[in-house]
Amino acid sequence: MFEKLRQGLSGLVNKIVTTELKAEQLRPILQNFKLTLIENDVAVSVADHICEEMEKRLDGVQVKRLEDRKELIRKNLHEVMLGILTANEKISLIEGIKRKREMKEPYKIVFVGINGTGKTTSIAKVAKLLMKKGYSVVLACSDTYRAGSIEQLEEHAKRLGVRMIKHTYGADPAAVAYDAISHAKAHGIDAVLIDTAGRIQTNRNLMNELEKIKRVISPDLTVLTVDALTGNDAVMQAEEFHKSVGIDGTILTKVDADVKGGSALSVTYVTSKPIMFIGTGQRYEDLQEFNPEQFTQMILK
Repeated sequence: MFEKLRQGLSGLVNKIVTTELKAEQLRPILQNFKLTLIENDVAVSVADHICEEMEKRLDGVQVKRLEDRKELIRKNLHEVMLGILTANEKISLIEGIKRKREMKEPYKIVFVGINGTGKTTSIAKVAKLLMKKGYSVVLACSDTYRAGSIEQLEEHAKRLGVRMIKHTYGADPAAVAYDAISHAKAHGIDAVLIDTAGRIQTNRNLMNELEKIKRVISPDLTVLTVDALTGNDAVMQAEEFHKSVGIDGTILTKVDADVKGGSALSVTYVTSKPIMFIGTGQRYEDLQEFNPEQFTQMILK
């Protein structure tokens, strides 16, 4: 994972080590580094921020020994990237569900994102994770337009051994979500995971539909799934969904196949919302809690 980004960061450290730490000497190196970041799916605004921060932090610093200089550059890179990846708020999904359970209320999660990002599979993975921790789950198919969407979620529900609430194709998505919550309340189910339609992010009707679902059910969490392999498209989707419907966090999918790694930095930066989980494979167990410190250390290895 992220080999190319790792190489780019390593290259920057090696170049700066042999350079005088003054703005005029650092600028051309950082300019080249910015291009490396952009080639690795880091959004331009994020690449600008990283390079400006590095120049500010290193300009005029006096270091005698080569090893100390290397350590200084790494430390600053680590801090800058960690600052980007650590969103202002942290979401504790389990704590949230626990609180609602004490109130005898189901915890409601709406999943949004365009088709093909692995949204439905991510819902099944989250369901599996919650079940392993002893929580009961019901799935809701509020994607009532895409051919095969109901069958796809139904298949996951069967494999997991959980109930799925559905209506017919063309039905009101908000009504499906409402019925699923009513079912959860009646049966003492802890969490309701709601799948939604994922037409192209600029489709106004889709956004209105998602806004209506949120208005009707007041979810505890709105989670966006983005595909790490789509690069800057992932950033545009994150911006669009956040601006239109408001998201609380993201799940970054297909991370195991991502050699670049810039999407994680970019999505967090443009939304200021945390990455909650990363998808690392096809099995239900292949969902990891995202750890900014771990991620930063890995790409700076």
